Amino acid sequence: MAATRRKLRIGSVGIGGMGNGHLGAHVLNKRVKIVALCDLIPEKCEQAIVRHNLDPKTHIYTDFREMIEKEKLDAVDIATPNDFHSIIAVYALEHGLHVFCEKPDAINAQEAEKMKAAAEKADRVLMVMRNNRYYSNSQYLKKYIESGKAGEIYCGRCGWIRRRGIPGKGGWFTTKSKSGGGPLIDLGVHMIDLSIWLMGNPKPVAVSGCTYSKFADNEAEADSEHAAFGEKQSGGTFDVEDLAMGFIRFDNGACLQIEFSWASNIEQEKRFVELRGTKAGFTWNDDGTCGIWTEDKKGKLVDLHPDCGDMGNGHARALEHFTKIVLDGAEKDYVPEQGVNMIKILDAIYKSAETGHEVLL
Repeated sequence: MAATRRKLRIGSVGIGGMGNGHLGAHVLNKRVKIVALCDLIPEKCEQAIVRHNLDPKTHIYTDFREMIEKEKLDAVDIATPNDFHSIIAVYALEHGLHVFCEKPDAINAQEAEKMKAAAEKADRVLMVMRNNRYYSNSQYLKKYIESGKAGEIYCGRCGWIRRRGIPGKGGWFTTKSKSGGGPLIDLGVHMIDLSIWLMGNPKPVAVSGCTYSKFADNEAEADSEHAAFGEKQSGGTFDVEDLAMGFIRFDNGACLQIEFSWASNIEQEKRFVELRGTKAGFTWNDDGTCGIWTEDKKGKLVDLHPDCGDMGNGHARALEHFTKIVLDGAEKDYVPEQGVNMIKILDAIYKSAETGHEVLL
């Protein structure tokens, strides 16, 4: 019982938009203690201490290595630009710490593999943010599928498409060397992961895709709250796509269509997952609802709109589950192999878009 009462001592690296989101969830968890904060801009740490009512004596660092070496930590929470994810994660794992990392896992599959190998060698928990799995409608559909009521899930489509919502234009979000790509890696991780998770985590075997960059010079007003992420830089770099479309095939014969955009001439922004099974199909909606399309025993078509309950805070639930895994040995619902497969999919879609051919995984 003593192990379940002790607090998880965490050092947070990257105190920007998502970093503050993680901190907000951690401070509500009575089983977590924020020991130290790290950011290249120390003022962000100072502001976060006040904002989240942390201990005024919370140590502040600008070098994550120094923080890891000096503090008595159990885990590191990473919410930096994407290109630092693997660097910080591997260093922390090599120093015997557990790691929670904001998505995407890494900017390419090779870096994701390094994270996986380091976690296995150190025998430590490596968990990457998969907040969409923890929403109430996601959990409802997962149980429905696992009950067998949907039958075999054999195809589907998913996406997150915005009318105008480019984050941090000119900054790291739109600089490929730092982000790894545009909306495919930024938004795609979310909805592709949710789809594959609901499908039972089949292994991807081939992809094809197209990417476009048509809005780099567009100065229209953003209509997405998510465009507030990142810091805009006038005259900065924009060498990533603003739209990606593709097709994924899996080892069990299933397939998935995908579409992700930061900017596109559409009616409105939306996130969606639509999967089809032999007994029922269903939709996951970003307002917390879901629909199930099936038939009754007499063959009459039936539309179901179950009450999934309050959608809840997926980020906070994911971070809480990480705490339970480390402190209580709770069952892992994300394993690094899933992260490696995810980044392999994204890498291959970019390669397919560049070459014009399907890419085998």
